[in-house]
Amino acid sequence: MIRIGVLGLQGAVREHVQSIEACDAEAVVVKRTEQLDGLDGLIMPGGESTTMRRLIDRYGFLEPLNEFAASGKPIFGTCAGLILLANKIVGYDEPHLGVMDVMVERNSFGRQKESFEADLNIAHVGNHFNAVFIRAPHIVEAGEDVEILAKHNERIVLARHGQFLGCSFHPELTDDNRLTAYFIEMVKESKEKVVS
Repeated sequence: MIRIGVLGLQGAVREHVQSIEACDAEAVVVKRTEQLDGLDGLIMPGGESTTMRRLIDRYGFLEPLNEFAASGKPIFGTCAGLILLANKIVGYDEPHLGVMDVMVERNSFGRQKESFEADLNIAHVGNHFNAVFIRAPHIVEAGEDVEILAKHNERIVLARHGQFLGCSFHPELTDDNRLTAYFIEMVKESKEKVVS
């Protein structure tokens, strides 16, 4: 069975676990670095990126996460997770993990009270995906090897760069598990490559 970790430091962890299990994969809430061993893929959930980075540093996750990324295993970052993956952040000198070739802008859709839902058409996933945006970032620029999978009002809100998937919204906050299923397919493909 495919084992997907959900970084359990902050954010909508339980909802991601439910979405993974609905796609017939095993979910592991990751609260210690040694739990990264034996995972096939990892989801970095939404939350507050500055707080998450502080917790990543406090619990010694930065180097193990970089090693996990360097091993070729897929990582899916949602909302704050996208900010952690990006190699450039508007207004900041340094990225966090910096593994995905995108520039992101934090809170680019407004504050908490400006949260909204939008109907998206997502490449390789399908149409009419109800996306929940909460203090969401967006991708300002994407490198040439980055595939843009969805836009909202001409802003890039979902992209894939190799084994990294990043989105501005919270796919786990609805009952539509298609995006989680897409990530699990990425993980299966990655696992097959390692085996072959």
